[in-house]
Amino acid sequence: MDDNSSEELSDKIKRMDIKEFKNLGFLQEANRLFFHPLGLALEIVIQNDGTYRLGGMWDYREDSEGIMFDSKALSKEKAAHVAAERSIHSEARKKLFDGDVIQEIV
Repeated sequence: MDDNSSEELSDKIKRMDIKEFKNLGFLQEANRLFFHPLGLALEIVIQNDGTYRLGGMWDYREDSEGIMFDSKALSKEKAAHVAAERSIHSEARKKLFDGDVIQEIV
């Protein structure tokens, strides 16, 4: 694939704004459910001009307990929003992936 083809494909991909990703709870839940138990955390940085960007990955894999949120930092509303979004796609994905929502590696 040449550089022009990559750019054309990239232009067709729908993207969510990073601020929206954080505010709707996707960052919290990605970290809480996946990254934190592995000792990792996806970071979002707020720039001086107020824009949001991905900052990188925190890496505490050497800590036996992984990473934990301060309980006051967790939002039940954000968790519920992400769970509702997940359920919207569950039935279609179960049909695609033999009763599971996760795509199997074959």
